[in-house]
Amino acid sequence: MEQREWQQVRHEVQHQLVGHLLERVGEDAYPSSTMLDLIEETIGPDDVADYAEVLMQKIRQDKYPSLDLLKRVHGLI
Repeated sequence: MEQREWQQVRHEVQHQLVGHLLERVGEDAYPSSTMLDLIEETIGPDDVADYAEVLMQKIRQDKYPSLDLLKRVHGLI
């Protein structure tokens, strides 16, 4: 496999993994910090807006949002 093909495959797998993790985070009432860390280690520029939106939805849903979630969003801006 050529370097360019490998980069395309890697990008697609990365995008799929982050998409799956974002779905799980969206479904979980209290997503694990391990899962959020994995997203942040893997995420590409194309998925940052989706990640921020999932975190913001969690923050908006909670009367007393998690300080960890607030810090993660702050780290994106």
